[in-house]
Amino acid sequence: MTTPVTAAGKIVAVRAHALNVPNRIEAAGKVRETDLSVVVCEIETEGGLIGHGFTAITEERTVAMAITEVAAPALIGADPLAREALWDKLYWLMSPRGQTGYAMHAIAAIDIALWDLAGKILKQPVWKLLGGARDTVQLYVTCGFGFLDRADLASTARDWVDKGFTRLKMTVSGEALRRRDASPLEEVIAEDVRRVAAVREAVGPGPRIYVDANCNLDPVHALRLAQRLVPLDVDFFEEPIQRNDIAAMADLRARCPLPLAAGQNEGLSFRFRDLLAGKSVDVLQPNVTIGGGFTQAAKVAGMADAFATPIANGGGWPFHNAHLHAGLANGGLVEWHVPAVQVCRMIYKGLPEPDAGTMTLPDVPGLGFEPDHDAIHELAKRPSAAGHGKG
Repeated sequence: MTTPVTAAGKIVAVRAHALNVPNRIEAAGKVRETDLSVVVCEIETEGGLIGHGFTAITEERTVAMAITEVAAPALIGADPLAREALWDKLYWLMSPRGQTGYAMHAIAAIDIALWDLAGKILKQPVWKLLGGARDTVQLYVTCGFGFLDRADLASTARDWVDKGFTRLKMTVSGEALRRRDASPLEEVIAEDVRRVAAVREAVGPGPRIYVDANCNLDPVHALRLAQRLVPLDVDFFEEPIQRNDIAAMADLRARCPLPLAAGQNEGLSFRFRDLLAGKSVDVLQPNVTIGGGFTQAAKVAGMADAFATPIANGGGWPFHNAHLHAGLANGGLVEWHVPAVQVCRMIYKGLPEPDAGTMTLPDVPGLGFEPDHDAIHELAKRPSAAGHGKG
């Protein structure tokens, strides 16, 4: 009897598409247009099966070149089901001294493609290959963006609650430490409190609220903001401090009245280990599209489980990350990040849809959705993005 891997054959081609995807965010009558940088990776076998992977929020052309010029020669001729061996091979090829950055983005895209390919070879969805803990994930929606004023935030929050989303995330800090003309931080966090208060008043006491500073505050102002948000019943404070500084995060956590979350942009597993061992976080946030794909994210989730620390998806890209959180027993919330969702809808076909704050994963082989090659071909003609923010 022919085994699945024999039928699929070895890897014969590795391709990467560097895309600068236009993104239009509409909320409460306001519009913000931006670009998001993504890379779609495809791995093909002798038998003609193709697995696709993805990474984002990086320099897309650099990562695409790393995949095609550096990683691809190491993958040609390999067994596509040898995911652990190939991950380790790529690590020593691309990150031999513990670097993160572009190499981890490239490995993430390749690893996701290998898992999609494995699902197609074995005729199972990725979430089942990861453990099959559940077929439905709970979502929280990131909808409270900095370009919205207080009235807009309130209106947008009510709209999402009306759609059945009872978990809402909003940005705070206004990218305070990145702006050369920034207002004094005391003014920035005072306005943050007013903005969160507007959302809480709009949605009432039931819906959950999360805030995300995107690594834009110093420890002093992060603590002051957290203290002032306590009466507004905030569930977690994401990435409050620059660079997710582990010692500073641990000190903040010891004094902070809100749970702290971090990890969406971390590259290698030792960083997650240090966040956990350093008692720096209450919620760990591995992202499969950034931190080494499913192979590493599953190990990070195992570390979190050993530390009795919950995991959640941060950093968006729910259609990929949902497989991790559905597959593992300690899977948590998945972020329905509005700009990321819109990008995925532009480049994929067959994506699942949310239903009142939940999403059921496809029970079909692999990731359950496929690249729209016509759209990808057109987007590949656009010039590289000037920035890589998430809105």
